[in-house]
Amino acid sequence: MAARGSLECHASPGGGSCMIITVFTGNHPRHTALIASLASVAESVYAVVECSTLFPGKVADTFRRSEVMEQYFNRVIAAEHQVFGRSRFLPDNVRSLPLKAGDLNELGMDVLNDSLQADIFVIFGASYIKGPLVEHLVSRRACNIHMGISPYYRGSSCNFWALYDRRPDLVGATIHLLSKGLDSGPMLCHALPAAEPVDPFVLGMKAVRAAHAALVDLISSGEIADLEPVIQDKTSQIRYTRNADFTDAVAEEYLLNAPEPDEIHRALMVRDPSLFLRCRVGY
Repeated sequence: MAARGSLECHASPGGGSCMIITVFTGNHPRHTALIASLASVAESVYAVVECSTLFPGKVADTFRRSEVMEQYFNRVIAAEHQVFGRSRFLPDNVRSLPLKAGDLNELGMDVLNDSLQADIFVIFGASYIKGPLVEHLVSRRACNIHMGISPYYRGSSCNFWALYDRRPDLVGATIHLLSKGLDSGPMLCHALPAAEPVDPFVLGMKAVRAAHAALVDLISSGEIADLEPVIQDKTSQIRYTRNADFTDAVAEEYLLNAPEPDEIHRALMVRDPSLFLRCRVGY
């Protein structure tokens, strides 16, 4: 096996991977799907899982509890189940450490021990990482999946806001190197959902699936070690959003006026390739 931190060893003679991957992520089906995909190309995976309610809108957590939020997130949950299935147990080659969302930065580095010596580090849907942990992850070229097309949409719920702005063509994901700033690291590539008539909530989940597939392909091929990162052009930013921007009024307006599948299809068919970096479309 290659030394920890090396990307030289990608597969054993028998075809199995010898990589060890550490992923910082959440506990929803889209997160466990990523863990399972990483486990399929790794010898073992350390999964640091930040837990939040599986029933946003119905149970107060990151988002408030309200009738309109429950209606909105019922659509999100249905789309997630359609694309990723329901919550599941993790594969046998995964060691998991469950935490309450937001507790990660209070954890001592010693608790994470062996997970910090992995070959590959991935962040997807974790809380904002600070302190010694982010210093370590940045030094190890950790990759973050940002659900949104940077540098145009940054912050939280970016694909929602792209659809709210009638920009289905800018629904997708950015795979970038982790930095100390939020979603501000240099970019490796973009991943986009396939062009098809599709429900807007399902479109968002298919963008997640495209991001997973793109990242796993980059890791398993070894290409991720060779991609030259590209600095984000902040002057191209369209929106920077926070969770507080997603109010009941905004959710209600969107539920009444969300783009129809045919409108989405037309927008996806005329996406401008010059807006994307090393773009990977649909999986």
